[in-house]
Amino acid sequence: MQESVRVVVAAVIERDGLILAARRVGPPQLAGRWEFPGGKVEPGESEAAALIRECGEELGVRIAVGDRIGPQYEAAGASMVVRTYFAAIEAGEPRVAGSHDALRWVRPESAEARALAWLDGDLLILDALKERAAAGDVSQVA
Repeated sequence: MQESVRVVVAAVIERDGLILAARRVGPPQLAGRWEFPGGKVEPGESEAAALIRECGEELGVRIAVGDRIGPQYEAAGASMVVRTYFAAIEAGEPRVAGSHDALRWVRPESAEARALAWLDGDLLILDALKERAAAGDVSQVA
């Protein structure tokens, strides 16, 4: 029997040229690593709806979901695939909750952003953001 692959969505939340990074509290092998916030898509849920729900639960904000950014990548031994989207905050101010113990706004092309201990897959997204910035492409959320 073939195991199904779960879809996980993540948000590149941008504000004034900065992106929001969140530091994980668990599981132990991922604790202390930085990521773009998000979570699993539930059965029958669209990717955009999952991202809106997860950002509400994890950060206490309401977001608008924009275009996908970067490549999708496999996680958790290929049992999950992660897809990342641009997002903008429509209401609320991000706060730490159960999944994260710190939040940081960073410029994607900065040394500060590079110095964070990102999850491996999110480094691919950081590279894609840097390439877009170098190309002058600033379109993200319609």
